[in-house]
Amino acid sequence: MGSHLKNKISKYRLYWLCQLIGWCLVSIYWAYTVYTRDNYSVFYTFVNYTLDVAIGIFLTHIYRLYAIKANWSLLPIKKLVIRVIPSILLLAFLYVLLNNLKWYTYWTLIASEDKNLFEAIIYWDPILLAGLRLMSIWILAYHLYHYYQKEVVTARENAQLSLIAKQAQLDNLSAQLNPHFLFNSLNSIKSLVIENPDTARRAIDLLSDLLRSSLYEKDKDLITIKEELSLVKDYIELEKMRFEERLKLKTNIDEGLINYKIPTLSIQLLIENAIKHGIDLKVGGGVVFLKIKKNNRNIHILIENPGVINQNKSVGLGLKNLKKRLEIQYKNKASFSLTENENNNVCAEIIIPMHIDDEKI
Repeated sequence: MGSHLKNKISKYRLYWLCQLIGWCLVSIYWAYTVYTRDNYSVFYTFVNYTLDVAIGIFLTHIYRLYAIKANWSLLPIKKLVIRVIPSILLLAFLYVLLNNLKWYTYWTLIASEDKNLFEAIIYWDPILLAGLRLMSIWILAYHLYHYYQKEVVTARENAQLSLIAKQAQLDNLSAQLNPHFLFNSLNSIKSLVIENPDTARRAIDLLSDLLRSSLYEKDKDLITIKEELSLVKDYIELEKMRFEERLKLKTNIDEGLINYKIPTLSIQLLIENAIKHGIDLKVGGGVVFLKIKKNNRNIHILIENPGVINQNKSVGLGLKNLKKRLEIQYKNKASFSLTENENNNVCAEIIIPMHIDDEKI
């Protein structure tokens, strides 16, 4: 049994336990009242007590089912209050109605007294006040519990997102600082020092900027597409000094999207993967195609490169972290996919919603 299912069952058991204990305790007062004031027998006092518990559980459980179906726990406070107040009044009215029918049934069918149904139903004091008080307390407790749970989940997800983002940034920095990367970059610069000093100086500047960006951008969870593309441009320019004509980058960018924010180093990671697992393995190199467009209020980021997906090799840590970051940052409304198309190209795609309601989980 999965942990999610176990957690769901545990919460469901807790709910019913609280329902039974709560309404059993509340109904003791009414049992005592009918036994001492109305001279109910022990048996009918117990029956009345059981019905009081059943009425309370029935009404509040119906409310819970409706609140879950309508996703009221996801609403902001103001919108929730607008729905809760009429609900309390309605539940209190139903509470009065059911209790009065219960009372009428006992006195007419069991005690054999002549009672007027209409008078029994319109008798509201003090049952209405009791209903308002009980339903208000129950609904307040119910929504406070869910609000607390939402805050706990949000805090946990934020902490997890921060940890994953930091790990992704460290992984990226590590990749840029690893000896293989530096060796290739410095070798390219070395060969240019004598042949083309200006290009060598430019390469040193690019390498310096890349490493500096990895250090200074590490504290950001999100970055604008414009800033991310600037990092990608520097990275490609540096890699082209090694691959020369074997590496080409083509882009198709919707300029209206460049100020939207995306997870830091997400495009750069996919470009790096495209070069490492695609271009570098091809004798003739190839073209990395980057496309960013808007579709149905979503931002689609597509990176396509020649190559194949190795089915025997698990997805790298960088891509796993990226997928997890998208899941948490955008509350399961973003996605990442890695596929092969019929042209023997590998396509990595990120889909991000353009607007997120931060009130929702």
